[in-house]
Amino acid sequence: MFFCFLPVLFLLFYASSSAASRLSDITDRGVLRVGTTGDWSPMTMRDPATNFYRGFDIDITTELAKDLGVTVEYVPTTWKTLVNGVITEKYDMTGSASLNMQRARLVGYSDTYFYLAFVPVIQKNNVNRFRKWSDFNSPSVVITSTTGTVQQAIVKELLPKSRQHSLDSPSQGYQYLLENKSTAIITSNIEAATLVQRYPQLSIARVDGMRRPTPIAMLLPKGDQEWINYVNHWIELKRVQGFFDRIAKKWGLVKLEVK
Repeated sequence: MFFCFLPVLFLLFYASSSAASRLSDITDRGVLRVGTTGDWSPMTMRDPATNFYRGFDIDITTELAKDLGVTVEYVPTTWKTLVNGVITEKYDMTGSASLNMQRARLVGYSDTYFYLAFVPVIQKNNVNRFRKWSDFNSPSVVITSTTGTVQQAIVKELLPKSRQHSLDSPSQGYQYLLENKSTAIITSNIEAATLVQRYPQLSIARVDGMRRPTPIAMLLPKGDQEWINYVNHWIELKRVQGFFDRIAKKWGLVKLEVK
């Protein structure tokens, strides 16, 4: 007799799990909450005077909210607390984040819609000093990275002999570089291009190629397959319609072809 109830119990459990999806919560409240750091140009940039966000991520998540029929609310976070904000339900998703297997153990990822690669940024007067990645692998070199990011992992793996320290914000990193407290920072080709345009005294090191082509995607609640599926279907639709390419072009991002 007990086994007769198993299908019913399964259906009740499935219905309960489905009803608990973040997708239903978002549509019921009429607001999509997006965690964003506001410090990764040109992906997400926050104006402290107005608390207004703009950038590649902002355009993407605004479009997602529009297609959901809700408004979007940007929740301030840091790279160090980015994952925890998803786990503790401070927000429903994040903007772009590098694919990282440590993060993937704790939260879900959307499908990929863009790729990054990483380069060293240095003072322009040091261009002739650094021609290869191995030139940075020395105790005389101080390298700054952002805590909890792929950049920090790259420094530890590829440049173990360098003097390393990490900071909570990318903006702190390039300030250290501008003030000669660091020899180099490791950042994405996206942010590097923005930095050298904004600060003429900085330069992308002319090293032997970019490192670690990395997919970027949105962080989502792990196990909420209904919400993950919705976001992934949306990404695929927008991808084939050329939406991501148009937004990338708007923000001057060069698409990295990954074979």
